[in-house]
Amino acid sequence: MLYFSFALIALLCWSGSDLFSKKGTYQKDTLSHWRVIFMVGAVMGIHAVITILASLIFGESLANSNPFIVSLFYTDFVPMDFVKYLPVSFLYLLAMVIGYVGLRYIELSISSPICNASGSLALVLIVILGAFGVFSEPTTLGVTDIIAVVLITFGIIWLGIVEYNESDEVKLARSQGGNFKYTKSLIAILIPIIYLFLDAIATVGDEIVYDIGLFESDYAANTAFEFTSLCFAIFAFVWVKFVKKQNFFSIKSQETLEDGTVQVKTVPLSKFLVYGGICETVGQIFYMAVVASDFVQGLPMISSYCVLSVVWSRIFLKEKLSLKHYIAIFATLIGIVILGLSEM
Repeated sequence: MLYFSFALIALLCWSGSDLFSKKGTYQKDTLSHWRVIFMVGAVMGIHAVITILASLIFGESLANSNPFIVSLFYTDFVPMDFVKYLPVSFLYLLAMVIGYVGLRYIELSISSPICNASGSLALVLIVILGAFGVFSEPTTLGVTDIIAVVLITFGIIWLGIVEYNESDEVKLARSQGGNFKYTKSLIAILIPIIYLFLDAIATVGDEIVYDIGLFESDYAANTAFEFTSLCFAIFAFVWVKFVKKQNFFSIKSQETLEDGTVQVKTVPLSKFLVYGGICETVGQIFYMAVVASDFVQGLPMISSYCVLSVVWSRIFLKEKLSLKHYIAIFATLIGIVILGLSEM
C-alpha cells in the first residue's frame, strides 16, 4: 500500500502547487510567470544537486532503499542525459511557463482541468503515431479510453464556449470577493489550451525517448528535467533583472486614485511562490516514488489532482463559477479519472 501514500502526497502537493502559484501571482505583474518558474526551477535544481551528491557518496546502495528514499536521494544521471532529454524537458517547461502566464487571465478552477487533460490528447497522438510505426509496439484505444477522450474533449470545448460567451459584467460579478478580477478574453481560454498541446507533445516525446532506449531509468530523466528547470530559473532571473531592469524580488505597481493622482507602491514577492515551488518539487519526488512502487495503481489518483485544485480554488481563492462551468469541469474531471483507471 506504499503506492497509495505516495500518490496521495503527490496529489496534495501538485494541487497545492496550483493553489500557491495562483495565490502568489500578482495580477498586474506582466512578468509574473518568470517569477513563478524561477521558484520552481530553483527548488528543483537544489533537489537535482542533492541527488547527485548523495548518489556519489552512497552509490548503488541507495537504489535498493525505500522508494521514497530512492526518489529523494538517488539518480543515475550523467551529463549527456541532460542533452538527450533536453527537447522533451524544454517542451514540458515551456508548457509550464505558458500555464503560469494563464494564472493572470483565467480562474484556476477552469485552467487546471484543461491543462491536466493533456494526457488525453497525448494518448490519441500516441495511438496515431503508433499506427504509422513510430513506436515499436502500437497502442490501441479501448472503449473506456474512447469514453474518457470524448468526455474530456466535450468538457474543454464547452468550457471554452461558456467562457467566451459570458459577458464582462457577469464575469466581474462572479469574481467579487476574490483576489483576481477577470474579464472576458479569447486569450484567457486559449492559454490553458496551448499548455494542453505543448504538454501532450512533450508526453509523446517522453514515450519516444523511452521507446528507443535513450534512458534505462526514470531517475536520470527526472534529474535532467530538474537541471533544465534550473536553467529556466536562471534565464527568468536574468530576463527580469537585467533585460527588463526590474527588481526581481519586489514588484512596482501604479494605482490611480479617485482624485486623479497616481500612486506608486512596491509589493514584495509573495511567499506563496516559494511554497508553490516546494510543492511542485515534492510532488515530483513522490510521483517518482509511485513509479518505483506501483505506478499502475497510483496513476488514477495522481491524474485526478486537478479535482483538488478546483476544490482549493473554491475554498481559498473564493472563485465562483456558473452551473454551466461546473458541468463542463465535471465532464472533464470524470474523463481524466476514467483515463487514469483505464491504465490499470
